[in-house]
Amino acid sequence: MTHDDSRAPLSRRAFGRTLALGAAGAALTPAVAHALTSDVPGSATIAAPTGAPTGAPAGPTSRAPLDALDTRDALGSQDPMMRTMQRFVDDLADGNAAMKERIAPTTPRTIAMMAYPGMYPLDLLGPLTVFSDLLNTQVHLVWKTRMAVPAGRGVTVQTIPFSECPAALDVLFVPGGTVGTLAAMADPEVLGFLRDRAPRAKYVTSVCTGSLVLAAAGLLEGYQATSHWLVHDLLVRYGATPVRARVVEDRNRITGAGVTAGLDFALTLTARLAGDNYAKAETLNIEYDPAPPFDAGTEEGAGPLVSGAMRRMYATARDAFVAAASRPGR
Repeated sequence: MTHDDSRAPLSRRAFGRTLALGAAGAALTPAVAHALTSDVPGSATIAAPTGAPTGAPAGPTSRAPLDALDTRDALGSQDPMMRTMQRFVDDLADGNAAMKERIAPTTPRTIAMMAYPGMYPLDLLGPLTVFSDLLNTQVHLVWKTRMAVPAGRGVTVQTIPFSECPAALDVLFVPGGTVGTLAAMADPEVLGFLRDRAPRAKYVTSVCTGSLVLAAAGLLEGYQATSHWLVHDLLVRYGATPVRARVVEDRNRITGAGVTAGLDFALTLTARLAGDNYAKAETLNIEYDPAPPFDAGTEEGAGPLVSGAMRRMYATARDAFVAAASRPGR
């Protein structure tokens, strides 16, 4: 199984491709591709643990560029689906030309999402699902080398190397984890990449303990930020101001709390990029209307018995994060 299940009639790939083609036709944009309309290595290809081999990365797709696609049927009339999707963009823009450009930008947006061994897969996959539905947006999954990154829990992520990541980005994103995150926080190549791309990125972002990777690179000093509850207080050691919230925005830094807050984060960022109406449409598209069976997503809600057990279980990891935050010369 792959993240791209293009055979599913209502798959997100099909939804995203249709949106991209419709928006391109409506805005008369040049040949630009939605991240999941391409088979380019590193463009959001996820291999899940079903025994399917990852193999060598596929080469560039031979799919025709958007402006070369014939969206008219044999009678010369425009394809009904294209008309439907153009209407969708027009409806969300509500007569506002500037908003229409935000929804379907003429110049492609570029998002780089770092994937590293031992990360928590949902930290990446939640935001990736949302970002993959942005129109005319190229999503690059990046790591030090081109490889199938073992993301944990049997999930692998095919990446492109840092050296091939575009220099100017709309979004730079780092997911979290535990052992893998600690390694990333101490990796000069990882920190160097983040320090290089961050000054040219429109938004510098993270979910969960990914904020500590940004912090280790010196990118959260003087900013408000959030992280996973286990290490939230350690942000102050990096010159950041910890804030208890699912999503914290401070200028161009946007950080999400633990794991599931990745969806809140991604929808917040979608609103900043493509407007509130598009973010609301995506919220409905993924039917994000959480009603957890237990009010236990915070230590206070979970209560002393459960939160105490969790803290004892994570004591070793917590000690390692404390040690990393105390490391000389970091």
